[in-house]
Amino acid sequence: MAEPIEDYALLSDLATAPLVSKRGSIDWLCFPRFDSPSSFGALLGTTEHGRWVIAPEDDSAVVISRRYVESTFILETIWQTSQGRVKVVDFMPVGRSGSALLRRVMGLEGDVGLWQEFSVRPEYGAIKPWMSRVRSGNADTLLAMAGPDAWALHCDPLPHPHPHGHTNSFVVSAGEQTDFELAWFPSYRALPERTDFDEALNEALVYWTTWAGNCRQDGPYSPMVKRSLLVLRALTHFETGGIVAAPTTSLPEEFGGTRNWDYRYCWLRDAALTLESMLTHGYESEALKWRDWLLRALAGDPEDMQIMYGVAGERHLEERELGHLPGYNGAAPVRIGNAAASQYQADVVGEVMVALERLRLAGGREDSFSWALQRALLSFVEKHVDDKDFGLWEMRGSTRYFTHSRVMMWAAFDCGVRAVRDHGLTGPVEQWTRLRDKLREEIMVRGFNRTLNTFTQSYGGTQTDAALLVLPQVGFIAYDDEHMLGTVAKLESELVTSDGLLMRYLTQTGVDGLEPGEHPFLACSFWLVEQYARTGRRADAGNLMDKLVGLANELGLLSEEFDTTGKRMAGNFPQAFSHLALVRAADAMHRVDLLSLAVVHEPS
Repeated sequence: MAEPIEDYALLSDLATAPLVSKRGSIDWLCFPRFDSPSSFGALLGTTEHGRWVIAPEDDSAVVISRRYVESTFILETIWQTSQGRVKVVDFMPVGRSGSALLRRVMGLEGDVGLWQEFSVRPEYGAIKPWMSRVRSGNADTLLAMAGPDAWALHCDPLPHPHPHGHTNSFVVSAGEQTDFELAWFPSYRALPERTDFDEALNEALVYWTTWAGNCRQDGPYSPMVKRSLLVLRALTHFETGGIVAAPTTSLPEEFGGTRNWDYRYCWLRDAALTLESMLTHGYESEALKWRDWLLRALAGDPEDMQIMYGVAGERHLEERELGHLPGYNGAAPVRIGNAAASQYQADVVGEVMVALERLRLAGGREDSFSWALQRALLSFVEKHVDDKDFGLWEMRGSTRYFTHSRVMMWAAFDCGVRAVRDHGLTGPVEQWTRLRDKLREEIMVRGFNRTLNTFTQSYGGTQTDAALLVLPQVGFIAYDDEHMLGTVAKLESELVTSDGLLMRYLTQTGVDGLEPGEHPFLACSFWLVEQYARTGRRADAGNLMDKLVGLANELGLLSEEFDTTGKRMAGNFPQAFSHLALVRAADAMHRVDLLSLAVVHEPS
């Protein structure tokens, strides 16, 4: 049985991102890339689907401390047992040509007995690899091989075969240490040499602390902002620049339900929002890399545009179910691929255009390729301006005129107009202005219900949607406009739970084509924090922000949703969208606080 989602820690080498449980078990690891088939898949099944455990043998052993070393993804876990104390260090080397995961057990007190269980199960736990012992240098190595993939376990002593893998026991005394390395490599290449543990550890420490040291952030939530930005970096492929929405698939939004999706892909929306966050916090070079990923992914006929791509821009993300995996604590089905890749979501071009406009405002220069592509995207929006879509939340019901989507189309044209008028770029500005203004008039007539005094989820409807909180964020309407305040009041009465968190929408309406039931979506609650802060409700903003930050685990990681009844995380983990929204909410509160201070100290 998998651990609670919040009990997992994230590691990263900027190419893949394993999850380590509080009990010392690596239950999820996809080598060599975020979206590769898993080598350890116990997270979505049982121990038979692969895991790597290093933990005390003492059943009464407890974890008394777990933390990341400074601003890194070097994980330190301290165990207390009846025999003494040990520290386990887990990390991945960064910036090296190979893929490896390193673990070290350090004796702190007494003589502590530990055990290791090593069970590689490639192809999402469906395959048992061929196992053998080979000589490597002056020591033996446990080699696993299956088709194109090979895994080498370096440690002394090596584990011995048992029915479900390999296991062994060992003792670490105070002042001693034992090192372990798991290296993945293509099976047609030679066995890689063992990594120098201390050298790799120092390199990882220097990389992460240097990167985090460039973060511009002040305010009371700066530690969580920095950790969130680190998570976004950890989920970004170092070569391609693609950022995955999460490193996991099929962690359930509703426990025991079917809302289980593969998030190990790159959404244009997430990439655009990440670009904005990086610009705000001093990472201009990273922002440009995300821009380049966006442009490469979008290159081609705009009619072939998708809402998401593979890590390197791959387009074929066919969704299928893995029947051999029972799912996280029985939550089936387990899906790989994502059918939403083929959906038409009318907001996506707007998301991209807004991000690229903010890059221009920050001094980023357009080249002939990037602006030509943006013009082509605006032509695409113009061609499809009358088409219904599936909306921000990737509804699997029927298409509609979603108000949020229509606003983002407005934003796309608005960015095009400003690119010409404010930045001197060329384009049919009169035509874009006409289309922008026509959309605004349409939205105010068809997307706002005057009887209910609220914007609605879709034209002609009566339900609200948390996505409506984005309207002022893109400049469509002021945060304190009476139409927006009416919408917020309706959201509070309709979608805020008794615990003060915000649902995306009412799933019981059937609008998404799925069985009803999910938990509050954390990004939406962070949007509400921003709305409160921008409209003079500073106390409400602070209370909600404190509640949301308090939902993170002790390592500062957030999932997609939170089960307020079970008091546990839900959905894929850690979730880029949640961390992006946290950064935005903290920034909004900090700006409001600075403005308040400026007013207080203004000379009379």
